Amino acid sequence: MLSLLLAAAFSFTRADASLSYSSAEEIVKYCTPRDAGTPRGEIAANRILDMVSSTGADARKDSFFARTPLGRRRFNNVYAEFEANPTSSWVVVVSHFDTKSGIVCPGANDGASTTGLLIGLANALVDRPIKNINVMLIWTDGEESLYSYGENDGLQGSIRAVSNIEALKRNVKAVICVDMLGDKDLNAIIPANGTKELTEKVLSVAASLGLSSIVSKSNVHVKDDHQPFLDRGFPAVNIIDFSYGPKNSWWHTSSDTMDKISEESLFKAGSLVAGVISSLAID
Repeated sequence: MLSLLLAAAFSFTRADASLSYSSAEEIVKYCTPRDAGTPRGEIAANRILDMVSSTGADARKDSFFARTPLGRRRFNNVYAEFEANPTSSWVVVVSHFDTKSGIVCPGANDGASTTGLLIGLANALVDRPIKNINVMLIWTDGEESLYSYGENDGLQGSIRAVSNIEALKRNVKAVICVDMLGDKDLNAIIPANGTKELTEKVLSVAASLGLSSIVSKSNVHVKDDHQPFLDRGFPAVNIIDFSYGPKNSWWHTSSDTMDKISEESLFKAGSLVAGVISSLAID
């Protein structure tokens, strides 16, 4: 029954996946490096803003200052909102775009792939508006830590996003954080630090779409942009492929390049996220 309902609901198409891939490619080509809280990071945010706006979405950039181990830095998040009904609840989908500081890393998978994925989702939401639920897409700066995750080191963009959403008093039904989902050998996990009901929702949708072989529940905890939402009481889940190359050896290295990611993986990841949004809309 769920598969029949999803088939008639909001969908992510091959064309959306193609746009996701080309957007990731553009970010890597023109915005490497794009370390958190740096002028290069702001260049990336501006390019993302332009690409999202080109889909017809109403996008905006939020610039802010936050503390880091190296002092105050200027960060930049990008938002796009799709309000179907003022009285409906919201689904928030989050991806970071920054690269790891201090190393030569194109960040094709870690950052660019899901940055592109959200641009594909923006295109889908403009072209095929979803009913009964509102969607907010957020591209975050500052997910990566300078040294190690801790107070004022990492997750600055998502911490800022939580504060903005709280100030708007949005009724948030779910937060979905996506990361590293362009890997040609896609094997996504749902970390243990997430809302149980949302974890089961993602697994159920994956099964209905025939994607169970590439999505599984994990006992590991992953520090990612969903954590500040969890810390503030929002229902949140993380979908991440944390097996990138032999023993995750391409992560945070110069080997994280576009030849390692695929449009097919982005299509599967986008279909999963769109399916979860659709399922939340019909609950």
